[in-house]
Amino acid sequence: MSADTSEINLLLDQYRSGQSDAFERLMSLVYDDLRKIAAWQLKTERSDHTLQPTALVHEVYLRLLGQNPIEWQNKKHFFALATQVMRHILVDHARTRLRDKRSGEGKRVALEEVLNLSSVTDPDLVELDDVLSLLAEKDQRKSRIVELRYFGGLSIEETAEVLGISVTTVKREWTMAKAWLRREMHKDRSASSEN
Repeated sequence: MSADTSEINLLLDQYRSGQSDAFERLMSLVYDDLRKIAAWQLKTERSDHTLQPTALVHEVYLRLLGQNPIEWQNKKHFFALATQVMRHILVDHARTRLRDKRSGEGKRVALEEVLNLSSVTDPDLVELDDVLSLLAEKDQRKSRIVELRYFGGLSIEETAEVLGISVTTVKREWTMAKAWLRREMHKDRSASSEN
């Protein structure tokens, strides 16, 4: 994330204090960083995905603007929330696409491929989101680590910084979260194949 932290934090403070134009200036400042995150995220999607990085960032902008005033604490909190919104947009898009294609069966991709950020099809993104929601109910921090690493494209170090925890903790919980997700997705697939 290359945008200047102090300038972002100042704009967030101004926005919190009611200066509505601060949000516009903030988005101009962070646009390139959000676009990089969007491009990275879309790189893991199918090649004929209808969303482009610019459109994804614009949708994030509209959703953030449409929410009640958010009490962003700092740059890290802003990017964490923007990443979460991006995840929801992509999952909503995938769910809509699945609803529209009810007659066809999606191609399955192994979780190892999904978590290693290789080519992912919409059904796997939806399945991952469903299982990730279950993880959030059990362990919010592990869920946030997966969200920031997978959907946000953050490194271990950046994830540790955003969450305010050590790099060692992120590494350990990232490993445990991947194992849990693997097990749960395997369970879901086994149950589906038995039906």
